Amino acid sequence: QVQLVESGGGVVQAGGSLRLSCAASGSIFSMDSMTWYRQSPGTQRALVAGLLASGDTQYADFAEGRFRISNDILRRMVYLQLDDLRPDDTAIYICSIAGRDYAKRRFVSSGQGTQVTVSR
Repeated sequence: QVQLVESGGGVVQAGGSLRLSCAASGSIFSMDSMTWYRQSPGTQRALVAGLLASGDTQYADFAEGRFRISNDILRRMVYLQLDDLRPDDTAIYICSIAGRDYAKRRFVSSGQGTQVTVSR
């Protein structure tokens, strides 16, 4: 079983920055794809950024140029750097990882999320 715990959220003024972290633990042989989503009340979960083990990245239009996804495979960490934050970036940010465990079974796991609030 794979567990993910996000941290790093908080309250920040518009234009500010935050660095979100996602710590993975459990039976993890590989982290093949790592994704950050966000969700705010009354809206559907939206993809923010994705990172493949190959190093390829994908960003939502609203994230391009302001957010950056990265990882530390040895530490089983995934990060999301948020810069130039805007009030409409306010949401719960959720980490999700797909990979294989030591039995080579595929897993997909998500965390509970970390709240980001951007004030005007």
